[in-house]
Amino acid sequence: MDFEEAADAVYAAPAADFIATRNELAKQLKADGDPLGSTRLKALRKPTVAAWIANLLARKLPDELDDLLALGDEFREATADLDGERLRELTPKRHQLLDKLTKEAARLAAAEGQKVSADVGQKLRETLDAALVDPAAGDAVREGRLSSALRHVGFGVVDENGEPSNVTPLTDERRKAARDRRKAQQAAEEAKGSAAVRKQEAERKEAEEREREAALKAEAKQAFEDAVAAAQEAEATVEDLDNQLDEAREALAEAQALVHRLGSELDEARRAAREAQKESREARKRYNRL
Repeated sequence: MDFEEAADAVYAAPAADFIATRNELAKQLKADGDPLGSTRLKALRKPTVAAWIANLLARKLPDELDDLLALGDEFREATADLDGERLRELTPKRHQLLDKLTKEAARLAAAEGQKVSADVGQKLRETLDAALVDPAAGDAVREGRLSSALRHVGFGVVDENGEPSNVTPLTDERRKAARDRRKAQQAAEEAKGSAAVRKQEAERKEAEEREREAALKAEAKQAFEDAVAAAQEAEATVEDLDNQLDEAREALAEAQALVHRLGSELDEARRAAREAQKESREARKRYNRL
């Protein structure tokens, strides 16, 4: 970590952790063989609430802040050209954009647990307006390392105490470094967002898989219960048929016994009939001899 990265990390830390973060990173720079960077880092001042919120806005909404600074470029061009009509067109846009960014900054601060009083809100708006009017103030706000809110007055930009601000335009090297850091931060946030989306998708698929498994288990359980019920019903049917078969066998045995008895009685009746016929013939013969 070099001084620029450490400075960004310090001003990105929660306001309550500024001093501790600054001291810890200063020790790290010194341990890494950068005593000058360590000394420079220790000299950084803790930001006021308004400055901290402006720094937060620069980190979270760099594109919207660039829109404000681009509008400042248009104002300066129109002023240099003495184009009154163009200035009249840009003025309402200026107020609308300042209102929008002030509200967005307050929303971001609230999400971080920082309340925004009316006084802080006014100082934040003045800081954003100074960034629009003064290119050096714009660079300072864009860099995200303000220690004090800014305000543009007739002779230049002052801090919250009304003292002339020491904001200076960024060098091309520092501007490029700040831009590269913002891009890296955005890429990291996008990657984090993508990771979160992938995690949500994985969790959704896992939940769907659990639901499918639960549905299959429920279906298998129902099929098992249906099979058990069918087996029990079949067993009851077999038992009933066994009982009916036993009854039929008993009835058949009785019928066979009856047939046997009737057959015997029929045979006896036939013998009796034959005997009676024989006796009748003999009696007739005796009668004829008489």
